[in-house]
Amino acid sequence: MTRAVRHRRAVTVTAAVAAAALYVTATGCDSEPESILSDRTEVAAKSDQPGTSYSPHDGEYNGFDISVVGNLMNMLGYDTPRFSGVLSKNRARLLHDGDVQLVAATYSITPSRMAPADEGGDGLDFVGPYASTQQGFLIRDDDKSIRKLADLNGRVVCVWKGTTSANELSKPSHDKIVLRTEEDASACVRALKDGKEDVAAVSTDQLILYGFEAANPTLRVVPGIKFGEPNDYGIAMAKGHRKDCVRLRDALIEYVRRATAWERDFQNSLGKVPKETRDEAKPTEDEIMALSCVDRPGDSPPD
Repeated sequence: MTRAVRHRRAVTVTAAVAAAALYVTATGCDSEPESILSDRTEVAAKSDQPGTSYSPHDGEYNGFDISVVGNLMNMLGYDTPRFSGVLSKNRARLLHDGDVQLVAATYSITPSRMAPADEGGDGLDFVGPYASTQQGFLIRDDDKSIRKLADLNGRVVCVWKGTTSANELSKPSHDKIVLRTEEDASACVRALKDGKEDVAAVSTDQLILYGFEAANPTLRVVPGIKFGEPNDYGIAMAKGHRKDCVRLRDALIEYVRRATAWERDFQNSLGKVPKETRDEAKPTEDEIMALSCVDRPGDSPPD
């Protein structure tokens, strides 16, 4: 995502927020249940994505996702939440089953995930974006044959279920790429390192890939390849908790505004990310307002 693209996107988001202020969006709830925010709040996160969300030992989690949600909860006066692992395909189900109250697992905010269930959506609210990223490729460091997207034609690329890359690379425009689909990120990275079934690359969000690069010296991100629409990461919750959502949203805005707070945590977790990509990843207040606690992007944000 170039600076020009990010500027156009910010202008579009700002215009959508302004236009949406002409009407009020109903949340479908007359009253809210008990708050899901407390000293016992449980958060689902990834356990196998170094840099973004990783559990090197049972019960221990670190990474940028973990820092963000932990800081927001602390800013609201709560203890750092308890974390548990989740697969991409299970994120929404855990929220609706009540197994966790929040998900912070590089979860991209999309209209279909935001929309209410009675409209065919996943029925989730998001607080975000807390970071944005495009798609890319991770390859073996000694592989000099892959410099551009076309170099992957006829090659095997590993993705995992429930991810943006799995959907993006399934489109007809990428039909020359041979997809291998695994259950999780760690399976794809192992397959790449071992050369299993001729896997030439792993594809997912660039921020995640740079985390894998930092943890695996024999692998590297292809610097010249970015593709797909930007993914906006959000903290997800089941609908029906708009007051909690707004509190987290306002804390996120303050967190991003604070001098060096966002940058410090990002750098500590994702130090391999190039500065240009890091600058593009940082959200604006308009973007947070447009995508947080609404049923559709640009709906009138709640107070």
